Amino acid sequence: MHTFSHHVDSVVQGSPCIVHTDASRAWGGQEIRVLAELREMQARGCQVALIGRAGAPLTRRCAALDITVYPLTSFSKLDPTCWLQLWRLIRRLRPTVLNTHSSEDSWVAASLARLAGVPLVLRTRHVSAPVSSTVSYRFLHAILACSDAIAAQLVRQGLPQANIAVVPTGNDPARFAFAEAKRQELRGRYGLAEADVVIGNVGFLRDYKGHAFILDTLVQLPPAYRVLLVGDGELRAALEEQARRLGIVERIIFVGHQERPEDYYNAFDLFFFASHAAEGVSQALVQALLNGLPVLSCRLASNEEVLQGVVASHLVEYGDVAAAKEALLALSALPRRDPERMLAQHTVIAARYGLSAMMERLIAVYAQHGISVPPF
Repeated sequence: MHTFSHHVDSVVQGSPCIVHTDASRAWGGQEIRVLAELREMQARGCQVALIGRAGAPLTRRCAALDITVYPLTSFSKLDPTCWLQLWRLIRRLRPTVLNTHSSEDSWVAASLARLAGVPLVLRTRHVSAPVSSTVSYRFLHAILACSDAIAAQLVRQGLPQANIAVVPTGNDPARFAFAEAKRQELRGRYGLAEADVVIGNVGFLRDYKGHAFILDTLVQLPPAYRVLLVGDGELRAALEEQARRLGIVERIIFVGHQERPEDYYNAFDLFFFASHAAEGVSQALVQALLNGLPVLSCRLASNEEVLQGVVASHLVEYGDVAAAKEALLALSALPRRDPERMLAQHTVIAARYGLSAMMERLIAVYAQHGISVPPF
């Protein structure tokens, strides 16, 4: 097990010790949020650490960024070794804040943290699906919901609204701002002509992300419309087979997983967010809006929340190909990459979903429980 690395020049005397737990084996929006919070709190002079799954992408990435990691092989509430390891860690680290994320780690870590007298025990809820049990939520001082829709779902399941704070995931606005040079580079790399209308999507290739809907819609659009899919996953082979069956192989580009997805938004003309379940506030949707893209989205409460006030957007029901086609034709009729519209959209979204907005809300929750974070 690692020990805390105390950096005298970066840790403020008396600053809180913030520990996150996450049993996830995947890499996606939830894990990116955890990493962002750890990095931002570390930059503010706090002591930070992750108790995570051994070998998981989040665990590896934290370690690579000099964030202290305590890897566990199990977070099962049926595993006595897990309970003992977590109890010893919590007693040793004496965190000011312990923030859980996945259902597995929440059961064990939250209950032990309360027993150990941790001043603030939190759980971040990342998805809008109903929770299978609210029992573990009773161990918490407060719940952080990534959207109003998630908060409403928790209240409907009987959790007290007073214990829930909405803290949407934040993105760095500068990282996702439009860059013309990147647009030209990427469109050239993939042989995209200026006349091509490029429909983009960024996300894991999983069923609920709705990529099959994008392909079904592309068939109905004129030949100048192309699709660029950024991401990888278990459905890639099935989607490639669907493209062959529909006769649109030449109009679809699979670029796989990319460490710099921010570059690819620049190559798009439209963003088709086809997810139809389980989303909190999708970071890909927010990032596309920060890039100034017109957006077509499936109708979900969390998506509607993000798109409030966004003029260049349409909502459709998942699977309604005719409506999706008409919406994309309408959005593509707008002036392409209009600087004034992009700036207005970027400004609105940055104010609501920027990294600084997330941190301000998070620090306010800490303050409500008597915990101060050093000024940035």
